Amino acid sequence: MTKHEAELVAMLRELDDPEWLERPRDYDRGKVGALFNGLVARLKDDFATQCVSERDTQDSSEYGRVTVPADATACGTRIVVCVSKFGSLALVCAENPGAFLGTGEAQAEGELDAADLDNVCRTLADLGYVIVPEELLERDYAGPSQLPWHVQRPTWWHRFFGIF
Repeated sequence: MTKHEAELVAMLRELDDPEWLERPRDYDRGKVGALFNGLVARLKDDFATQCVSERDTQDSSEYGRVTVPADATACGTRIVVCVSKFGSLALVCAENPGAFLGTGEAQAEGELDAADLDNVCRTLADLGYVIVPEELLERDYAGPSQLPWHVQRPTWWHRFFGIF
């Protein structure tokens, strides 16, 4: 595990409060929504296209998703950004979460352009989001929270982006 990965895991552990599964104790829906609106607007401008968004996901620790359409990307594969209700966590993936084991695999298969990925990551960083790689989120969950019974193999993704 790299130093950066270790720092991200430490941050996930710090955010993990067993009493607050769906959202953190200090959750401010208005603040999270305003930040998400800014993300949608920036991606729309950056890619010069309308980006579809879903927000305020019910019974989930994910706040919402914004999708850059395939026809606006260099490789013709849509880019999906998932935003958690916890700590401004964000996940960037090609096509959908789980379609590739991370952005590196999507790039290696020619499905994600480095410049498009850099553009999305820069936008997220500018807005204060913390990007957590899908590879890390797919690791086995090792925290104190009791995740829902229907989760067969709990991962960090289930904890911070999953449905409850």
